[in-house]
Amino acid sequence: METSAQIPLSQSDLIEKSIRRCLEALGLDLSDQPIHVERTARLELGDFFTNCAMVNAKNLGQQPRQLALRLAQQIEKESFPNLARVEVAGPGFINFFLEPSWLHQSLRRVIEQGEGTYARADIGGGERVQIEFVSANPTGPLHVGNGWLCSFGDTLSRLLDWCGWNVTKEYYVNDTGNQIRTLGMSLLAHCEGRAVPEGGYKGQYVAELAKKYLDESKSANSSLDLSDELVAGKWAGEKILANIRGSLSRLGIEFDVWFSQAEIEEGGATAQTIEYLSVKDLVYEKDGAIWLNSISLGDTRDRVLVKSNGDVTYLGGDIAYHRNKFLVRNFDRVIDIFGADHHGQVASLRCAIQALGVDPSRLEIYLGQMVSLADKKMSKRDGNFVSLDELLDDIGEDAFRFLSLAKSINESTTLDLDLVRSKSMDNPVYYVQYAHARIASIERVRQERGIDRSEIETVDLSCLVHPRELDLIRSIEELPEVIADCARLREPFKITNQSRKIADRFHSFYHDCHVIGESVPPELTQARLWLVEACRIALAISLGLLGVSLPDSM
Repeated sequence: METSAQIPLSQSDLIEKSIRRCLEALGLDLSDQPIHVERTARLELGDFFTNCAMVNAKNLGQQPRQLALRLAQQIEKESFPNLARVEVAGPGFINFFLEPSWLHQSLRRVIEQGEGTYARADIGGGERVQIEFVSANPTGPLHVGNGWLCSFGDTLSRLLDWCGWNVTKEYYVNDTGNQIRTLGMSLLAHCEGRAVPEGGYKGQYVAELAKKYLDESKSANSSLDLSDELVAGKWAGEKILANIRGSLSRLGIEFDVWFSQAEIEEGGATAQTIEYLSVKDLVYEKDGAIWLNSISLGDTRDRVLVKSNGDVTYLGGDIAYHRNKFLVRNFDRVIDIFGADHHGQVASLRCAIQALGVDPSRLEIYLGQMVSLADKKMSKRDGNFVSLDELLDDIGEDAFRFLSLAKSINESTTLDLDLVRSKSMDNPVYYVQYAHARIASIERVRQERGIDRSEIETVDLSCLVHPRELDLIRSIEELPEVIADCARLREPFKITNQSRKIADRFHSFYHDCHVIGESVPPELTQARLWLVEACRIALAISLGLLGVSLPDSM
Protein backbone atom coordinates (compact mmCIF):
# COMPACT_ATOMS: atom_id res chain seq x y z
CA MET A 1 0.00 0.00 0.00
CA GLU A 2 1.05 3.58 -0.52
CA THR A 3 2.38 5.68 2.33
CA SER A 4 -0.37 6.94 4.61
CA ALA A 5 -1.06 10.66 4.78
CA GLN A 6 -2.62 12.81 7.44
CA ILE A 7 -6.34 13.36 7.01
CA PRO A 8 -6.79 16.65 5.12
CA LEU A 9 -8.81 19.18 7.06
CA SER A 10 -12.49 18.39 6.62
CA GLN A 11 -15.15 21.04 6.24
CA SER A 12 -16.13 20.54 9.88
CA ASP A 13 -12.48 21.09 10.90
CA LEU A 14 -12.39 24.33 8.92
CA ILE A 15 -15.59 25.52 10.58
CA GLU A 16 -14.22 24.68 14.01
CA LYS A 17 -11.07 26.71 13.31
CA SER A 18 -13.24 29.62 12.16
CA ILE A 19 -15.29 29.45 15.35
CA ARG A 20 -12.16 29.54 17.48
CA ARG A 21 -10.84 32.59 15.61
CA CYS A 22 -14.14 34.37 16.07
CA LEU A 23 -14.26 33.56 19.79
CA GLU A 24 -10.77 34.97 20.14
CA ALA A 25 -11.86 38.12 18.26
CA LEU A 26 -14.72 38.47 20.77
CA GLY A 27 -12.28 38.15 23.65
CA LEU A 28 -13.64 34.74 24.67
CA ASP A 29 -11.18 31.97 25.55
CA LEU A 30 -12.34 28.38 24.90
CA SER A 31 -8.92 27.09 23.91
CA ASP A 32 -9.12 24.32 26.51
CA GLN A 33 -12.64 23.22 25.52
CA PRO A 34 -13.72 20.98 22.65
CA ILE A 35 -15.91 22.53 19.98
CA HIS A 36 -18.13 20.05 18.19
CA VAL A 37 -19.19 20.69 14.61
CA GLU A 38 -21.53 18.13 13.10
CA ARG A 39 -23.45 17.56 9.91
CA THR A 40 -27.12 18.46 10.06
CA ALA A 41 -29.72 15.73 9.74
CA ARG A 42 -31.74 17.81 7.23
CA LEU A 43 -30.40 20.20 4.62
CA GLU A 44 -33.08 22.80 5.38
CA LEU A 45 -31.17 23.29 8.64
CA GLY A 46 -27.93 23.93 6.78
CA ASP A 47 -24.90 21.78 6.05
CA PHE A 48 -23.28 21.84 9.51
CA PHE A 49 -24.16 23.02 13.00
CA THR A 50 -22.50 23.59 16.36
CA ASN A 51 -23.85 23.73 19.90
CA CYS A 52 -20.74 25.40 21.31
CA ALA A 53 -22.64 28.51 22.49
CA MET A 54 -25.11 26.37 24.45
CA VAL A 55 -22.41 24.20 25.99
CA ASN A 56 -20.07 27.02 27.03
CA ALA A 57 -22.40 29.94 27.78
CA LYS A 58 -22.57 29.29 31.52
CA ASN A 59 -18.79 29.16 31.92
CA LEU A 60 -18.53 32.42 29.99
CA GLY A 61 -21.26 34.08 32.06
CA GLN A 62 -23.57 34.65 29.09
CA GLN A 63 -27.00 33.57 27.86
CA PRO A 64 -26.72 30.78 25.26
CA ARG A 65 -28.78 32.39 22.51
CA GLN A 66 -27.17 35.80 22.99
CA LEU A 67 -23.71 34.22 22.78
CA ALA A 68 -24.77 32.35 19.65
CA LEU A 69 -26.00 35.58 18.03
CA ARG A 70 -22.75 37.40 18.84
CA LEU A 71 -20.72 34.50 17.49
CA ALA A 72 -22.82 34.26 14.31
CA GLN A 73 -22.35 37.97 13.62
CA GLN A 74 -18.60 37.61 14.04
CA ILE A 75 -18.53 34.58 11.72
CA GLU A 76 -20.31 36.57 9.00
CA LYS A 77 -17.66 39.31 9.29
CA GLU A 78 -14.87 36.83 8.74
CA SER A 79 -13.73 35.85 5.27
CA PHE A 80 -14.94 32.27 5.49
CA PRO A 81 -14.62 30.20 2.28
CA ASN A 82 -17.86 28.90 0.75
CA LEU A 83 -20.08 30.34 3.49
CA ALA A 84 -23.52 31.44 2.29
CA ARG A 85 -24.95 32.38 5.67
CA VAL A 86 -25.23 31.39 9.32
CA GLU A 87 -28.42 31.15 11.33
CA VAL A 88 -29.10 30.85 15.04
CA ALA A 89 -31.80 28.34 15.86
CA GLY A 90 -33.64 27.38 19.04
CA PRO A 91 -31.85 27.98 22.33
CA GLY A 92 -28.47 28.60 20.68
CA PHE A 93 -27.64 26.24 17.82
CA ILE A 94 -25.59 27.86 15.04
CA ASN A 95 -26.37 26.47 11.57
CA PHE A 96 -23.93 26.89 8.67
CA PHE A 97 -25.29 27.11 5.12
CA LEU A 98 -22.56 26.62 2.52
CA GLU A 99 -22.34 27.39 -1.18
CA PRO A 100 -22.11 24.36 -3.53
CA SER A 101 -18.50 25.40 -4.22
CA TRP A 102 -17.38 23.51 -1.08
CA LEU A 103 -18.65 20.30 -2.65
CA HIS A 104 -16.96 21.08 -5.95
CA GLN A 105 -13.67 21.57 -4.09
CA SER A 106 -14.25 18.26 -2.30
CA LEU A 107 -14.81 16.57 -5.65
CA ARG A 108 -11.49 17.89 -6.97
CA ARG A 109 -9.73 16.55 -3.88
CA VAL A 110 -11.16 13.05 -4.49
CA ILE A 111 -9.80 13.04 -8.04
CA GLU A 112 -6.43 14.53 -7.08
CA GLN A 113 -5.84 12.01 -4.29
CA GLY A 114 -7.23 9.04 -6.20
CA GLU A 115 -7.99 5.50 -5.21
CA GLY A 116 -4.69 4.94 -3.39
CA THR A 117 -4.80 8.01 -1.16
CA TYR A 118 -8.30 9.42 -0.78
CA ALA A 119 -9.86 8.66 2.63
CA ARG A 120 -6.53 7.32 3.89
CA ALA A 121 -5.31 8.56 7.27
CA ASP A 122 -2.31 8.12 9.53
CA ILE A 123 -4.18 7.94 12.83
CA GLY A 124 -2.58 4.66 13.90
CA GLY A 125 0.86 6.22 14.08
CA GLY A 126 2.56 2.96 13.11
CA GLU A 127 1.39 1.20 16.30
CA ARG A 128 2.15 -2.53 16.03
CA VAL A 129 -1.15 -4.35 16.48
CA GLN A 130 -1.77 -8.08 16.35
CA ILE A 131 -5.31 -9.13 15.43
CA GLU A 132 -6.25 -12.71 16.26
CA PHE A 133 -9.51 -13.87 14.72
CA VAL A 134 -11.36 -17.03 13.77
CA SER A 135 -8.90 -19.42 15.50
CA ALA A 136 -11.57 -22.12 15.20
CA ASN A 137 -10.43 -25.51 16.48
CA PRO A 138 -9.33 -27.76 13.58
CA THR A 139 -11.91 -30.33 14.64
CA GLY A 140 -14.37 -29.63 11.84
CA PRO A 141 -15.08 -27.36 8.86
CA LEU A 142 -15.71 -23.68 9.47
CA HIS A 143 -19.38 -22.91 10.00
CA VAL A 144 -21.33 -19.75 9.22
CA GLY A 145 -20.68 -18.23 12.64
CA ASN A 146 -16.93 -18.65 12.18
CA GLY A 147 -17.26 -16.96 8.81
CA TRP A 148 -18.94 -13.92 10.35
CA LEU A 149 -15.88 -13.45 12.56
CA CYS A 150 -13.60 -14.04 9.54
CA SER A 151 -15.11 -11.08 7.71
CA PHE A 152 -15.01 -8.80 10.74
CA GLY A 153 -11.39 -9.61 11.59
CA ASP A 154 -10.16 -9.33 8.02
CA THR A 155 -11.92 -6.04 7.31
CA LEU A 156 -10.81 -4.59 10.64
CA SER A 157 -7.25 -5.56 9.68
CA ARG A 158 -7.60 -3.89 6.28
CA LEU A 159 -9.14 -0.83 7.89
CA LEU A 160 -6.40 -0.38 10.50
CA ASP A 161 -3.70 -0.95 7.91
CA TRP A 162 -5.36 1.70 5.70
CA CYS A 163 -5.36 4.14 8.62
CA GLY A 164 -1.75 3.81 9.69
CA TRP A 165 -1.48 0.84 12.04
CA ASN A 166 1.16 -1.86 11.49
CA VAL A 167 -1.09 -4.94 11.44
CA THR A 168 -0.31 -8.64 11.88
CA LYS A 169 -3.19 -11.06 11.24
CA GLU A 170 -2.93 -14.25 13.25
CA TYR A 171 -4.76 -17.58 13.52
CA TYR A 172 -4.16 -19.53 16.75
CA VAL A 173 -4.22 -23.22 15.85
CA ASN A 174 -5.48 -25.54 18.59
CA ASP A 175 -3.34 -28.49 17.51
CA THR A 176 -2.86 -30.19 20.88
CA GLY A 177 -4.70 -31.09 24.07
CA ASN A 178 -8.08 -32.60 24.82
CA GLN A 179 -9.88 -31.34 21.68
CA ILE A 180 -7.37 -33.10 19.44
CA ARG A 181 -7.49 -36.31 21.52
CA THR A 182 -11.29 -36.25 21.31
CA LEU A 183 -11.08 -35.84 17.54
CA GLY A 184 -8.67 -38.78 17.37
CA MET A 185 -10.93 -40.87 19.58
CA SER A 186 -13.87 -40.11 17.25
CA LEU A 187 -11.82 -40.92 14.17
CA LEU A 188 -10.66 -44.28 15.52
CA ALA A 189 -14.22 -45.18 16.54
CA HIS A 190 -15.27 -44.69 12.90
CA CYS A 191 -12.25 -46.72 11.73
CA GLU A 192 -13.28 -49.63 13.94
CA GLY A 193 -16.99 -49.39 13.16
CA ARG A 194 -17.85 -48.45 16.75
CA ALA A 195 -20.29 -45.80 17.91
CA VAL A 196 -18.59 -42.50 18.63
CA PRO A 197 -18.30 -42.16 22.43
CA GLU A 198 -20.28 -39.50 24.29
CA GLY A 199 -18.72 -36.09 23.74
CA GLY A 200 -17.04 -37.14 20.50
CA TYR A 201 -17.39 -35.71 16.99
CA LYS A 202 -20.16 -37.40 15.01
CA GLY A 203 -20.26 -35.46 11.75
CA GLN A 204 -20.12 -37.04 8.31
CA TYR A 205 -16.80 -35.28 7.76
CA VAL A 206 -15.27 -37.49 10.52
CA ALA A 207 -16.49 -40.65 8.79
CA GLU A 208 -14.94 -39.45 5.52
CA LEU A 209 -11.65 -38.68 7.26
CA ALA A 210 -11.70 -42.11 8.92
CA LYS A 211 -11.87 -43.81 5.53
CA LYS A 212 -8.83 -41.82 4.34
CA TYR A 213 -7.01 -42.60 7.59
CA LEU A 214 -7.59 -46.33 7.15
CA ASP A 215 -6.41 -46.24 3.55
CA GLU A 216 -3.29 -44.27 4.44
CA SER A 217 -2.47 -46.47 7.45
CA LYS A 218 -2.35 -49.54 5.17
CA SER A 219 0.44 -48.15 3.01
CA ALA A 220 3.84 -49.77 3.51
CA ASN A 221 5.65 -46.68 4.77
CA SER A 222 2.83 -45.37 6.96
CA SER A 223 3.57 -44.29 10.53
CA LEU A 224 -0.11 -43.90 11.43
CA ASP A 225 -1.27 -45.77 14.52
CA LEU A 226 -4.80 -47.19 14.77
CA SER A 227 -4.57 -47.21 18.56
CA ASP A 228 -3.05 -43.79 19.33
CA GLU A 229 -5.79 -41.16 19.73
CA LEU A 230 -3.37 -38.23 19.75
CA VAL A 231 -1.62 -39.32 16.54
CA ALA A 232 -4.99 -39.85 14.85
CA GLY A 233 -6.27 -36.51 16.15
CA LYS A 234 -3.27 -34.57 14.90
CA TRP A 235 -3.52 -36.26 11.47
CA ALA A 236 -7.21 -35.33 11.22
CA GLY A 237 -6.54 -31.83 12.53
CA GLU A 238 -4.00 -31.19 9.77
CA LYS A 239 -6.49 -32.33 7.11
CA ILE A 240 -9.24 -30.15 8.57
CA LEU A 241 -6.88 -27.19 8.84
CA ALA A 242 -6.09 -27.49 5.14
CA ASN A 243 -9.84 -27.34 4.47
CA ILE A 244 -10.12 -24.26 6.71
CA ARG A 245 -7.33 -22.54 4.76
CA GLY A 246 -9.24 -23.22 1.56
CA SER A 247 -12.46 -21.77 2.95
CA LEU A 248 -10.66 -18.64 4.12
CA SER A 249 -8.96 -18.27 0.76
CA ARG A 250 -12.35 -18.21 -0.92
CA LEU A 251 -13.13 -15.11 1.14
CA GLY A 252 -9.83 -13.49 0.23
CA ILE A 253 -8.45 -13.95 3.74
CA GLU A 254 -4.77 -14.69 4.21
CA PHE A 255 -3.14 -14.79 7.63
CA ASP A 256 0.35 -13.48 8.30
CA VAL A 257 0.91 -16.01 11.09
CA TRP A 258 -0.54 -19.45 11.88
CA PHE A 259 0.53 -19.84 15.50
CA SER A 260 0.65 -23.34 16.95
CA GLN A 261 -0.85 -23.98 20.38
CA ALA A 262 1.49 -26.94 20.65
CA GLU A 263 4.39 -24.49 20.40
CA ILE A 264 3.07 -22.83 23.56
CA GLU A 265 1.99 -25.86 25.58
CA GLU A 266 4.61 -28.39 24.49
CA GLY A 267 7.47 -25.96 23.98
CA GLY A 268 7.83 -24.91 27.60
CA ALA A 269 6.10 -21.52 27.29
CA THR A 270 3.38 -22.43 29.79
CA ALA A 271 5.91 -23.56 32.40
CA GLN A 272 7.93 -20.40 31.81
CA THR A 273 4.83 -18.26 32.24
CA ILE A 274 3.88 -20.00 35.48
CA GLU A 275 7.41 -19.43 36.75
CA TYR A 276 7.13 -15.77 35.70
CA LEU A 277 3.92 -15.46 37.73
CA SER A 278 5.40 -17.38 40.66
CA VAL A 279 8.09 -14.76 41.05
CA LYS A 280 5.27 -12.25 41.44
CA ASP A 281 3.61 -14.52 44.05
CA LEU A 282 0.50 -14.86 41.86
CA VAL A 283 0.24 -18.67 41.58
CA TYR A 284 -0.11 -21.46 44.12
CA GLU A 285 -0.72 -25.23 44.25
CA LYS A 286 -3.89 -26.77 45.67
CA ASP A 287 -5.33 -30.30 45.30
CA GLY A 288 -2.58 -31.17 42.84
CA ALA A 289 -3.51 -28.30 40.50
CA ILE A 290 -1.81 -24.95 39.84
CA TRP A 291 -3.98 -21.89 40.43
CA LEU A 292 -3.78 -18.22 39.51
CA ASN A 293 -4.43 -15.90 42.46
CA SER A 294 -6.85 -13.92 40.31
CA ILE A 295 -9.00 -12.69 43.21
CA SER A 296 -6.12 -10.38 44.12
CA LEU A 297 -6.38 -8.94 40.59
CA GLY A 298 -10.10 -8.21 40.81
CA ASP A 299 -11.57 -11.48 39.52
CA THR A 300 -14.52 -13.12 41.28
CA ARG A 301 -12.55 -16.28 42.05
CA ASP A 302 -9.15 -17.87 41.58
CA ARG A 303 -8.65 -19.79 38.32
CA VAL A 304 -6.99 -23.12 37.54
CA LEU A 305 -4.04 -22.91 35.15
CA VAL A 306 -2.95 -26.56 35.17
CA LYS A 307 -5.29 -29.38 36.19
CA SER A 308 -4.26 -32.11 38.61
CA ASN A 309 -3.84 -34.50 35.63
CA GLY A 310 -1.31 -32.14 34.08
CA ASP A 311 -3.60 -30.75 31.35
CA VAL A 312 -3.26 -27.02 30.80
CA THR A 313 -6.58 -25.15 31.00
CA TYR A 314 -7.77 -22.71 28.33
CA LEU A 315 -6.79 -19.83 30.60
CA GLY A 316 -3.36 -21.31 31.28
CA GLY A 317 -2.66 -21.59 27.58
CA ASP A 318 -4.13 -18.15 26.88
CA ILE A 319 -1.88 -16.47 29.45
CA ALA A 320 1.21 -18.09 27.97
CA TYR A 321 0.05 -17.17 24.47
CA HIS A 322 -0.59 -13.54 25.44
CA ARG A 323 2.74 -13.36 27.23
CA ASN A 324 4.26 -14.35 23.90
CA LYS A 325 2.26 -11.62 22.16
CA PHE A 326 3.10 -8.80 24.54
CA LEU A 327 6.44 -9.70 26.14
CA VAL A 328 8.16 -11.87 23.52
CA ARG A 329 6.98 -10.43 20.20
CA ASN A 330 6.37 -7.01 21.76
CA PHE A 331 3.14 -5.99 20.08
CA ASP A 332 1.93 -2.57 21.19
CA ARG A 333 -1.70 -3.66 21.04
CA VAL A 334 -3.52 -6.97 20.78
CA ILE A 335 -7.06 -7.39 19.44
CA ASP A 336 -8.83 -10.71 20.12
CA ILE A 337 -12.03 -11.53 18.24
CA PHE A 338 -13.96 -14.39 19.83
CA GLY A 339 -17.38 -15.99 19.58
CA ALA A 340 -20.11 -15.17 22.09
CA ASP A 341 -19.38 -18.42 23.94
CA HIS A 342 -16.11 -16.87 25.20
CA HIS A 343 -17.95 -14.25 27.23
CA GLY A 344 -17.09 -15.89 30.55
CA GLN A 345 -13.36 -15.85 29.76
CA VAL A 346 -13.01 -12.12 29.15
CA ALA A 347 -12.69 -10.92 32.75
CA SER A 348 -10.24 -13.70 33.62
CA LEU A 349 -8.07 -12.96 30.60
CA ARG A 350 -7.95 -9.26 31.46
CA CYS A 351 -6.85 -10.16 34.99
CA ALA A 352 -4.20 -12.43 33.52
CA ILE A 353 -2.87 -9.61 31.34
CA GLN A 354 -2.62 -7.45 34.45
CA ALA A 355 -0.77 -10.28 36.20
CA LEU A 356 1.80 -10.23 33.40
CA GLY A 357 2.45 -6.57 34.15
CA VAL A 358 0.84 -5.41 30.91
CA ASP A 359 -1.56 -2.47 30.88
CA PRO A 360 -4.98 -4.14 30.28
CA SER A 361 -5.98 -1.26 27.98
CA ARG A 362 -3.53 -2.66 25.43
CA LEU A 363 -5.81 -5.70 25.03
CA GLU A 364 -9.09 -5.30 23.13
CA ILE A 365 -11.61 -8.15 23.05
CA TYR A 366 -14.62 -8.27 20.73
CA LEU A 367 -17.31 -10.95 20.89
CA GLY A 368 -19.33 -11.86 17.83
CA GLN A 369 -22.99 -12.64 18.47
CA MET A 370 -25.12 -15.47 17.13
CA VAL A 371 -25.97 -15.99 13.46
CA SER A 372 -29.29 -17.70 12.68
CA LEU A 373 -29.74 -19.60 9.46
CA ALA A 374 -32.70 -21.82 8.57
CA ASP A 375 -33.12 -22.94 12.19
CA LYS A 376 -30.03 -25.09 11.93
CA LYS A 377 -27.80 -25.46 14.93
CA MET A 378 -24.08 -24.96 14.46
CA SER A 379 -22.37 -27.74 16.36
CA LYS A 380 -19.24 -29.38 15.02
CA ARG A 381 -19.47 -32.05 17.65
CA ASP A 382 -22.89 -33.26 16.49
CA GLY A 383 -22.17 -32.61 12.83
CA ASN A 384 -25.45 -30.68 12.57
CA PHE A 385 -24.28 -27.36 11.18
CA VAL A 386 -24.18 -25.27 8.03
CA SER A 387 -20.62 -25.19 6.79
CA LEU A 388 -19.14 -21.95 5.53
CA ASP A 389 -18.34 -23.56 2.17
CA GLU A 390 -21.94 -24.71 1.80
CA LEU A 391 -23.24 -21.18 2.25
CA LEU A 392 -20.57 -19.70 -0.02
CA ASP A 393 -21.61 -22.16 -2.73
CA ASP A 394 -25.18 -20.95 -2.30
CA ILE A 395 -24.90 -17.15 -2.14
CA GLY A 396 -21.32 -16.39 -3.20
CA GLU A 397 -18.34 -14.84 -1.46
CA ASP A 398 -19.25 -11.20 -2.10
CA ALA A 399 -22.74 -11.51 -0.68
CA PHE A 400 -21.41 -13.32 2.37
CA ARG A 401 -18.76 -10.72 3.15
CA PHE A 402 -21.09 -7.79 2.59
CA LEU A 403 -23.90 -9.21 4.70
CA SER A 404 -21.59 -10.33 7.49
CA LEU A 405 -20.38 -6.72 7.73
CA ALA A 406 -23.81 -5.10 7.52
CA LYS A 407 -24.34 -4.87 11.29
CA SER A 408 -22.32 -4.34 14.42
CA ILE A 409 -20.52 -7.43 15.69
CA ASN A 410 -22.47 -6.87 18.92
CA GLU A 411 -25.79 -7.63 17.20
CA SER A 412 -27.18 -11.07 16.41
CA THR A 413 -28.13 -11.78 12.78
CA THR A 414 -30.84 -13.73 11.01
CA LEU A 415 -29.99 -14.29 7.37
CA ASP A 416 -32.76 -14.09 4.74
CA LEU A 417 -31.36 -16.39 2.06
CA ASP A 418 -34.20 -15.81 -0.40
CA LEU A 419 -33.45 -12.09 -0.42
CA VAL A 420 -29.72 -12.69 -0.80
CA ARG A 421 -30.25 -15.05 -3.74
CA SER A 422 -32.43 -12.54 -5.58
CA LYS A 423 -30.84 -10.45 -8.32
CA SER A 424 -32.87 -7.37 -7.45
CA MET A 425 -32.30 -3.91 -6.01
CA ASP A 426 -33.69 -5.21 -2.70
CA ASN A 427 -30.57 -7.31 -2.34
CA PRO A 428 -28.08 -4.96 -0.60
CA VAL A 429 -24.87 -6.33 -2.12
CA TYR A 430 -26.43 -6.47 -5.60
CA TYR A 431 -27.60 -2.88 -5.11
CA VAL A 432 -24.08 -1.62 -4.36
CA GLN A 433 -22.28 -3.71 -6.98
CA TYR A 434 -24.82 -2.68 -9.62
CA ALA A 435 -23.82 0.94 -9.02
CA HIS A 436 -20.26 0.05 -10.00
CA ALA A 437 -21.50 -1.89 -13.02
CA ARG A 438 -23.43 1.19 -14.14
CA ILE A 439 -20.30 3.32 -13.71
CA ALA A 440 -18.40 0.86 -15.91
CA SER A 441 -21.17 1.02 -18.53
CA ILE A 442 -20.88 4.84 -18.68
CA GLU A 443 -17.13 4.48 -19.24
CA ARG A 444 -17.75 1.97 -22.06
CA VAL A 445 -20.19 4.36 -23.74
CA ARG A 446 -17.67 7.20 -23.41
CA GLN A 447 -14.99 5.16 -25.13
CA GLU A 448 -17.34 3.81 -27.82
CA ARG A 449 -18.41 7.37 -28.73
CA GLY A 450 -14.85 8.65 -28.71
CA ILE A 451 -15.45 11.24 -26.01
CA ASP A 452 -12.22 12.33 -24.36
CA ARG A 453 -12.34 13.20 -20.68
CA SER A 454 -10.65 16.56 -20.19
CA GLU A 455 -8.10 17.14 -17.44
CA ILE A 456 -10.00 18.02 -14.30
CA GLU A 457 -8.05 21.28 -13.91
CA THR A 458 -9.73 22.50 -17.09
CA VAL A 459 -13.25 21.35 -16.21
CA ASP A 460 -15.82 23.73 -14.74
CA LEU A 461 -17.39 21.79 -11.87
CA SER A 462 -19.60 24.71 -10.86
CA CYS A 463 -22.23 23.47 -13.33
CA LEU A 464 -22.90 20.57 -10.95
CA VAL A 465 -25.87 22.09 -9.14
CA HIS A 466 -28.62 19.48 -9.54
CA PRO A 467 -29.76 18.16 -6.11
CA ARG A 468 -28.89 14.60 -7.18
CA GLU A 469 -25.36 15.68 -8.11
CA LEU A 470 -24.80 17.54 -4.86
CA ASP A 471 -26.22 14.69 -2.78
CA LEU A 472 -23.84 12.25 -4.46
CA ILE A 473 -20.84 14.50 -3.81
CA ARG A 474 -21.88 14.82 -0.15
CA SER A 475 -21.93 11.05 0.29
CA ILE A 476 -18.45 10.75 -1.26
CA GLU A 477 -17.10 13.68 0.79
CA GLU A 478 -18.21 11.96 4.01
CA LEU A 479 -16.13 8.84 3.34
CA PRO A 480 -12.82 9.94 4.95
CA GLU A 481 -14.55 10.80 8.22
CA VAL A 482 -16.54 7.56 8.15
CA ILE A 483 -13.42 5.45 7.60
CA ALA A 484 -11.43 7.23 10.30
CA ASP A 485 -14.36 6.85 12.69
CA CYS A 486 -14.65 3.14 11.84
CA ALA A 487 -10.95 2.63 12.53
CA ARG A 488 -11.03 4.41 15.90
CA LEU A 489 -14.20 2.65 17.06
CA ARG A 490 -13.43 -0.74 15.43
CA GLU A 491 -16.81 -0.65 13.62
CA PRO A 492 -16.41 -1.81 9.99
CA PHE A 493 -20.18 -2.01 9.49
CA LYS A 494 -20.29 1.78 9.07
CA ILE A 495 -18.30 1.42 5.85
CA THR A 496 -20.94 -1.01 4.61
CA ASN A 497 -23.62 1.55 5.43
CA GLN A 498 -21.71 4.31 3.66
CA SER A 499 -21.17 2.20 0.54
CA ARG A 500 -24.94 1.63 0.42
CA LYS A 501 -25.51 5.36 0.82
CA ILE A 502 -23.09 6.20 -1.99
CA ALA A 503 -24.70 3.58 -4.24
CA ASP A 504 -28.18 4.89 -3.42
CA ARG A 505 -27.17 8.45 -4.29
CA PHE A 506 -25.51 7.25 -7.49
CA HIS A 507 -28.59 5.32 -8.66
CA SER A 508 -30.71 8.45 -8.12
CA PHE A 509 -28.16 10.54 -10.03
CA TYR A 510 -28.04 7.93 -12.82
CA HIS A 511 -31.82 8.12 -13.31
CA ASP A 512 -32.15 11.91 -13.16
CA CYS A 513 -28.89 13.23 -14.61
CA HIS A 514 -27.81 11.87 -17.98
CA VAL A 515 -24.06 11.92 -18.38
CA ILE A 516 -23.74 11.48 -22.12
CA GLY A 517 -26.32 12.43 -24.75
CA GLU A 518 -27.37 15.02 -27.28
CA SER A 519 -29.42 16.86 -24.66
CA VAL A 520 -26.42 17.21 -22.32
CA PRO A 521 -24.10 20.20 -22.95
CA PRO A 522 -20.45 19.13 -23.44
CA GLU A 523 -19.25 21.07 -20.39
CA LEU A 524 -21.85 19.34 -18.21
CA THR A 525 -20.85 15.94 -19.63
CA GLN A 526 -17.24 16.63 -18.64
CA ALA A 527 -18.20 17.63 -15.10
CA ARG A 528 -20.48 14.61 -14.70
CA LEU A 529 -17.82 12.25 -16.03
CA TRP A 530 -15.53 13.38 -13.21
CA LEU A 531 -18.35 12.99 -10.70
CA VAL A 532 -18.85 9.43 -11.92
CA GLU A 533 -15.10 8.79 -11.58
CA ALA A 534 -15.15 10.15 -8.02
CA CYS A 535 -17.99 7.77 -7.21
CA ARG A 536 -15.98 4.89 -8.68
CA ILE A 537 -13.03 5.80 -6.45
CA ALA A 538 -15.23 5.93 -3.36
CA LEU A 539 -16.82 2.56 -4.11
CA ALA A 540 -13.43 1.00 -4.91
CA ILE A 541 -12.05 2.15 -1.56
CA SER A 542 -15.06 1.15 0.54
CA LEU A 543 -15.68 -2.22 -1.13
CA GLY A 544 -11.94 -2.90 -1.14
CA LEU A 545 -11.89 -2.50 2.64
CA LEU A 546 -14.92 -4.79 2.88
CA GLY A 547 -13.26 -7.40 0.66
CA VAL A 548 -16.08 -7.25 -1.92
CA SER A 549 -15.41 -7.30 -5.66
CA LEU A 550 -16.29 -4.58 -8.16
CA PRO A 551 -18.02 -6.14 -11.20
CA ASP A 552 -18.05 -4.18 -14.46
CA SER A 553 -21.28 -5.83 -15.59
CA MET A 554 -24.16 -7.68 -13.95
